[in-house]
Amino acid sequence: METTKTVTLGLVGVGRIGVMHARNIAAIAPQLAERERGLELRLKLTDVAEEHARAVAAEVGAEFVPGGVQGLIASGVDALVVATGTQTHPELIRAGVDAGLPVFCEKPVAGSVADSLPVLEYIAEKGGVVQIGHQRRFDAGYLEAKRRFDAGEIGWIHSLRAMTGDMFPPSVEFLATSGGLFRDCSVHDFDILRWLTGREIVEVYAKGSNNGDPAIGEVGDVDTALAVVTFDDGTVGTVSATRYNGAGHDVRLEIQGSKDSVMVGLDDKTALRSTETGVAFPGGETHKTFAERFDAAYRAELAAFVELVLGERTNPCTPEDAVAASRVADAAQESLETGAPVRVEVPARA
Repeated sequence: METTKTVTLGLVGVGRIGVMHARNIAAIAPQLAERERGLELRLKLTDVAEEHARAVAAEVGAEFVPGGVQGLIASGVDALVVATGTQTHPELIRAGVDAGLPVFCEKPVAGSVADSLPVLEYIAEKGGVVQIGHQRRFDAGYLEAKRRFDAGEIGWIHSLRAMTGDMFPPSVEFLATSGGLFRDCSVHDFDILRWLTGREIVEVYAKGSNNGDPAIGEVGDVDTALAVVTFDDGTVGTVSATRYNGAGHDVRLEIQGSKDSVMVGLDDKTALRSTETGVAFPGGETHKTFAERFDAAYRAELAAFVELVLGERTNPCTPEDAVAASRVADAAQESLETGAPVRVEVPARA
């Protein structure tokens, strides 16, 4: 007789990202049940905004648990999903590790690289399992680009061009605490460049501008920025970001090699229009937000975490990976502020 396996996830935080994760957990539950031959995926959640959290729980068929992370742990869960504000990540990661639970935590590990390092040490000392949320690693386009590169189909890379364009900026209140455009947005590009190439970024030179809402500059951020990155083998690339891509949410990566050139994110929904005669592509309705652009990737990311909880796969995005991308983002921010190229500290690999 087949034995039903049960995995109960405990979700901490049901703000914008937390609600998305709750809905995605509910969405992947039937798929995992079929794929894992009877796996039952359950969800418990908690938030300081209890009324809102209870409503979310009712919507997705989850159980609301009062008492924060300790209440969740005491209620009996197999793993934690952390979707709270950045400053709470270290505390919640430690709580999960102390309880012997695998932890999924949205990026970053902490508010700064300096604050992240003690967390990395704690995880290592306790033998914890922590997956950090860099969802682009699960996007079909990025996965195919990596497959082609690893298979030698692209050849050696001579140029990389990554971009992240939000259709509209988030609130100025959010931007005031986000750490800046490079840390909030471009960190995803820095992560995916390291992941895809298998190489380290060792230098960054950044410039930025503010031609949108003056309030963005008043809180110390820019609305548009460009970073020239140099890899440890001398390869160069660019990473650009903006808060005002009016054509739609646009995330792409162009990889040019000695054998072929490919682009991630080039489909009928790409937020650009050709000026060439007779060319109607791309002609579809563009994405409006990152949640739409990476809808499938976010679900795949959580499915991978469940597989990690079950011991069926290795960690697809370690805290060390996330901190490495944050080091590049920090260097980009420093270069933006100083106007000079900045070397990236790259720790020796274990």
